[in-house]
Amino acid sequence: MNALNPKPPAQRSAGLLLHPTSLPGPYGIGDLGPEAYAWVDALVAARQTWWQVLPLGPTGYGDSPYQCFSAFAGNRYLISPELLVRDGFIHADDLAGVSFPADHVDFGAVIPFKTALLAQAWENFLSGAAASLRAPFEAFCVQEARWLNDFALFSALKDAYGGARWQDWPHELKLRQPAALREARRQLSRAIGLHQFTQFLFFRQWKELKHYANSHGIYLIGDAPIFVASDSADIWANPELFLLDEERRPLVVAGVPPDYFSATGQRWGNPLYNWEALQKSRYAWWIARLRAMLTQVDVVRLDHFRGFEAYWEIPADRPTAEVGRWVPVPGADFLKTVREAFGSLPLIAEDLGLITPEVDALRAQFQLPGMRILQFAFHGDPEDRFLPHNYERNTVVYSGTHDNDTTIGWYANLQEHERRFLHRYLPYSSGDIAWDLIRLAWSSVADRALAPLQDVLSLGSEARMNMPGRESGNWSWRYTENMLTQPLLDRLADITEVYAR
Repeated sequence: MNALNPKPPAQRSAGLLLHPTSLPGPYGIGDLGPEAYAWVDALVAARQTWWQVLPLGPTGYGDSPYQCFSAFAGNRYLISPELLVRDGFIHADDLAGVSFPADHVDFGAVIPFKTALLAQAWENFLSGAAASLRAPFEAFCVQEARWLNDFALFSALKDAYGGARWQDWPHELKLRQPAALREARRQLSRAIGLHQFTQFLFFRQWKELKHYANSHGIYLIGDAPIFVASDSADIWANPELFLLDEERRPLVVAGVPPDYFSATGQRWGNPLYNWEALQKSRYAWWIARLRAMLTQVDVVRLDHFRGFEAYWEIPADRPTAEVGRWVPVPGADFLKTVREAFGSLPLIAEDLGLITPEVDALRAQFQLPGMRILQFAFHGDPEDRFLPHNYERNTVVYSGTHDNDTTIGWYANLQEHERRFLHRYLPYSSGDIAWDLIRLAWSSVADRALAPLQDVLSLGSEARMNMPGRESGNWSWRYTENMLTQPLLDRLADITEVYAR
């Protein structure tokens, strides 16, 4: 059992996938305020057990939660203005006259609004506002110092250099020369404090929300991308854990090789881990990362689980992923060490893509549940591992994920032979393909079944969360309060009860 969290149910449960940015509310982006609590109440009303979110870290260019400035820090744009008023950091008048679109996130408008609001809250705090939270703030800074000090300095330097990547900072700062770091901390002390403060606010609000969810029988599934962003505090502060040259430039980068879908493969560009150094430290950085995540969520989805068996190594000077090699990883030793640290493995293995027998064996050795996506299932092969009759119980089934089109959009673009096979396979059709796939997932033997909220709402491609490979225009979808009606919650509750989830 994971000692950090209450133990969620191990079998036959269900839930929904929704990133907090997609919650409704008046301040331009979903946040951790009243609408998040209303969302938890909706999950309870619909008899759900799980709320799955995307990575919660601070986002940068492109607004992707999968390219964060830190694997430990929280996203300050999720901080609730209403809770800042409640706690006395700002005044209600500071929110007067705010107007944002309700159905999507306009990041270009939201980011400066939230940045200015948090700066005002920091100045008010320094002037004595919310004085009762001074001691908790100071305790947080001490407790989280291992990552917080570097992240706050990294963020203050990034602000000071106009958002430039740390690889483009002055040489002495890029290489973290001690005298340069001391001088930067002295000159930027107020800005460093602001970033420590915003992390305190995020984790204070998130901890309250998680406690509320858990106390109402709702458990959280988080998401850990295997690789970290090149422009991140993690790599800047821990260069010895990555395959870099003397100037901190990556020697090799991550990706996947050419396949049926891409003749040149996918070059993600993330620096690769120095697994030898990680192993010598008994994976201390990864243990710390997972420990931090397991204070935020109850179960962690390991994205690109395939990379814990072997990763595709691409020379950094290559523009595509065609040239590379598979490099083995001490995955069994890593997972054994994680299990020893936590007493269990509260993990889900994202085993999508090119999965070899060795990857399956690693997952099976540690009894990690794998993932099955119904939208991948209907090509016409009855032996397809994504078809429900081929599932094992220790599985998490999804109608789709954040990277897929909505089920309504997916169905509209199916080839005719796929559509025929789908209707041959479905036990019946309700006339709403999104709900047909929800029912198919819920009725399967998989221990856990999840669907994106967009499928519960029967929305089309206009509600898609992410289009992989598209540099901008992603991550902006939000639902509006009037969409999530009681009849929909009752319908989901009924299916959940029927299939004993």
